[in-house]
Amino acid sequence: MNTLNTMEIKFPSKSINEGFARSVVSSFILQLDPTINELTDIKTAVSEAVTNCIVHGYEDNAGIIYIKGEIREDNLIVFKIRDKGKGIPDIKKAMEPLFTTGGEERAGLGFAVMESFMDKVKVSSKEGKGTTVTLYKKIIRTNYEKP
Repeated sequence: MNTLNTMEIKFPSKSINEGFARSVVSSFILQLDPTINELTDIKTAVSEAVTNCIVHGYEDNAGIIYIKGEIREDNLIVFKIRDKGKGIPDIKKAMEPLFTTGGEERAGLGFAVMESFMDKVKVSSKEGKGTTVTLYKKIIRTNYEKP
């Protein structure tokens, strides 16, 4: 499937930058004229992925979060959110609702939220190397003009 447009950003793993990531992602996908629900779903899923990088990937350490966005043919949006943190030893377990390594203040619903708002979620990770979460969502209505 052909990629029609792309964007990439990187920023420090600070909680304040979660809102920045949501804004950048929103601005990028506005060219497809998404519905408010589609826009909110994508922003929420990206926010959850960024929060996971901050809380679980880097824990108490500083690091960089990378986001790559693509608009593909057929109005498919793909976002890859990546960290170079500690990684996930058991992805299947980590994706179970209510499972968390973040202590009592965490609900363990990050991946469940991502899966409920996106069409598809893929997670790849290597311990000590980091994690990549890839989010897919097809935008139903669009005014996007192909180049």
